[in-house]
Amino acid sequence: MSGAITWEQILFFVGLLGIVSGVWWRIEGKTKEASAKGEKALDDLASFKLRVAEHYVSKQGLRETTEQILASISGVKDAVDNMTLRVDRIVENQAKPRTTRVG
Repeated sequence: MSGAITWEQILFFVGLLGIVSGVWWRIEGKTKEASAKGEKALDDLASFKLRVAEHYVSKQGLRETTEQILASISGVKDAVDNMTLRVDRIVENQAKPRTTRVG
């Protein structure tokens, strides 16, 4: 190995350098591809989160809406109860028989 460098040795190292460069180039390409896929996934996730925020209600919002609906239903129930009491009074007043005196 202390002799002169031959063309075979030079070609071997140039070939080895080419192989290492090719492998590096493939790895770099896969890395860029994975990075692009990751960015696309993040963009898709952000747009999905925005869609969910626009079209769906939160738990707190649902709770508030439910409370408002139940309060309205309670008001309607009270109004119906008062109406039935009024109808009962009307019926009671009409149920008194009128007496006529013959004589």
